[in-house]
Amino acid sequence: MTVESRGKRSQRGITLFGLLFWAIIIGAVALVGMRIVPTTIEYFTIMKAINKVSGDPAATTVPQIRTSFDRQREIDAITSISGKDLSITKENEQVVVSFAYDSEIELFKPVYLLIKYEGRSKAGKSY
Repeated sequence: MTVESRGKRSQRGITLFGLLFWAIIIGAVALVGMRIVPTTIEYFTIMKAINKVSGDPAATTVPQIRTSFDRQREIDAITSISGKDLSITKENEQVVVSFAYDSEIELFKPVYLLIKYEGRSKAGKSY
């Protein structure tokens, strides 16, 4: 057995096809991730805003809570929902602010990703 034939047999590695396959997979996952992360950040910003609004002692009526959320919406640059999209209820003498919305993300034409977000405030103020 020559040195040359032994070297070829023991060589291992990724082929060009394997490299292209993994590059496409990693690229697709990165594309989806880059499209999803901004909507997820906005969702957590909305959650923070409704928790702040539901505990605001100055907002005691439904219109005041909606107005307070709209002010917070302008500060935090929330574009997915507004104060009129909030559902404001009272449970066990606690104000509960909830919301639900859909986020449609274009991956590439004609493929879209639909994410349904919903949330509710942790603990509101008592009346």
